[in-house]
Amino acid sequence: MLAISDAVEKQRTFFNSGKTKSIDFRLEQLKILKQAILEAQSSIVEAVQADLRKPTFEAYLTEVGVLDELKYAIKHLRSWAKPRKVATPVTFMPASAQICPQPLGVVLIIAPWNYPFQLSMSPLVGAIAAGNCAIIKPSELAPRTSQVIANLIRQHFDPAFITAIEGGVETSQQLLAERFDHIFFTGGTAIGKKVMAAAAEHLTPVTLELGGKSPCIVDAEVPIELAARRIAWGKFTNAGQTCIAPDYLLVHRSIKPQLLSAIQQSIATFYGDNPAASPDFGRIINQKHFERLAPLVQSGKIVAGGDTNPAECYIAPTVLDGVSWSDPVMQEEIFGPILPVLEFEDLNEAIAQINQRPKPLALYFFSQNQQRQAQVLQETSSGGVCINDTILQVGVPELPFGGVGSSGMGRYHGKASFDTFSHERSILKKPFFLDFKLRYAPYGNKLKWLKQIVR
Repeated sequence: MLAISDAVEKQRTFFNSGKTKSIDFRLEQLKILKQAILEAQSSIVEAVQADLRKPTFEAYLTEVGVLDELKYAIKHLRSWAKPRKVATPVTFMPASAQICPQPLGVVLIIAPWNYPFQLSMSPLVGAIAAGNCAIIKPSELAPRTSQVIANLIRQHFDPAFITAIEGGVETSQQLLAERFDHIFFTGGTAIGKKVMAAAAEHLTPVTLELGGKSPCIVDAEVPIELAARRIAWGKFTNAGQTCIAPDYLLVHRSIKPQLLSAIQQSIATFYGDNPAASPDFGRIINQKHFERLAPLVQSGKIVAGGDTNPAECYIAPTVLDGVSWSDPVMQEEIFGPILPVLEFEDLNEAIAQINQRPKPLALYFFSQNQQRQAQVLQETSSGGVCINDTILQVGVPELPFGGVGSSGMGRYHGKASFDTFSHERSILKKPFFLDFKLRYAPYGNKLKWLKQIVR
């Protein structure tokens, strides 16, 4: 506990020195982080492969790919950090008003295990860009990646500025007992509630990137093979352990047989007849999560996959038909390579079912009908939406990423990351050379003039 308290105190002292307020300093640190990741690419890939059996391609795309976020921040930081002039009411004149982004102070980033490097570094980019000091808590469930993160931070940054603290649940609890200026948590809803409760003790603002059962609606009017390929890719990347993966399908009854057949074919094309032997299909993170997931394959009729191997924490890419809303697989976010399929006849019915449940982090709709696209966008609520594809919305830096309701609060990526870790300070400046006395007592008959002004 003392070591953690000391780490926080050293960072607060460093922040109070004012060094991080320099835009040049922030840019220098972002460039150092970028170069450090470039030099550590092989170690990062090896680590996530050891933790998750993540394919090399996916490791570069989804973990080392955080370099794109860094490049974007480096390019745009000076414009983000500029004070913005805003209009001043004529009744306040002469005066000028502006909004000036300021760093918050010392922030805590608690990262998850499913994309253990990317989801540690991506918030860190925003924290550095905004001028904060940061403590990163990598996930202990991805120990090799946690070690790589800790080594990278230790080798390239002053711990009074950025530090990584490894450990398990007890370490997280000790960190959450400290006073931070912002807490950024990515993970499950249950732990998110605990983080928020701990933050409330110090009235610390939080960003919670959670999850939920993200629906994927498939209309009758779609190119079936292309839709199937995009759905299968989004669902089974990282063995389904993605917070914005399509959690379940809601398919128009008229095309369900063809779509299921096309998804089966996509799985075979991606991973071969035996996905367990494919270098392109990962594993469940640990035995606990395997045991949580394995019984769910019994929730419906298996039309693809269904194989499990506890010794390897392997669950095949699985598609379940004949699923009902009350089945176990439909009760909580799956977070694994199991895709339950339900059907609908009328789009209003599908929307009603989605709206009866907590708001998801993502919603997917496959349709060529623009009126139906507009209806889904108008009548549902979710953190984000992708039309006619899956997952790609997370890669657009101009699109803020975050949840709504139980799928999370707060946003990041691109400028949204800078904004999340900044305080927008409102500043009004007035000169001394002119001073209207209308606002001062005694008020006398000034009320009639005030009424004319505020009409």
